[in-house]
Amino acid sequence: MLDVAVIEEPAAAEASLDPIRRRILAALAEPGSAAALAARLGLARQKVNYHLKELERHGLVELAEERRKGNVTERVYRATAASYVISPAVLAAVSPDPARSPDQLSARWLLALGSRLVQEVGTLLTGAARAQRRVASFGIDAEVRFASAADRTAFADGLAEAVAGLVARYHDESAPGGRSHRVVVGLHQIPAAPTAPEAPEAAPESAPAPDTSPDSAFAPDPGPGQENAR
Repeated sequence: MLDVAVIEEPAAAEASLDPIRRRILAALAEPGSAAALAARLGLARQKVNYHLKELERHGLVELAEERRKGNVTERVYRATAASYVISPAVLAAVSPDPARSPDQLSARWLLALGSRLVQEVGTLLTGAARAQRRVASFGIDAEVRFASAADRTAFADGLAEAVAGLVARYHDESAPGGRSHRVVVGLHQIPAAPTAPEAPEAAPESAPAPDTSPDSAFAPDPGPGQENAR
């Protein structure tokens, strides 16, 4: 079983989004038969069998083993991965394109970069899985709390300068046999977790509003038609 599988086909994505099939996929983190799944999920065995065949057809579950019980052969399935990611390639015609309107201060552009990252790394993972090889990659995940918008601006400027320096130092357009790599660095607020009310009569707490102070270098995206009016 893979840690993460990338769904690149629209039909497979549609199959994975069906509520019953999502439950079956989650249950098949551990191998199980249609009968065991039916009992666990409270569904008719015939219905589970139907959905298992559809999931197997799209490569989301696979046959783990067959057990002989008297005159009956029991088929035991498992999910092909512990988790799944739907690639933006599924919506190829309308997936975000970072080249369309590059803007370092746009949250929408950052989202487009992330979308391209998922699509490109997903393609690499799919190919590597078929070839039974690993993908050479590197990632950093860090959290920083700024005391002020000015500190945040200084951090962004320093980060951009450091990345540009490293790219200039190691980029070699003419290197024979060289391989191009993508470097993506992003910075965004961490969304606040929803807060449940303490009592039924209490009003629900709202999430903190994003920083919109005038000295903020990362103000929210403008409305339609105002993308360049900053």
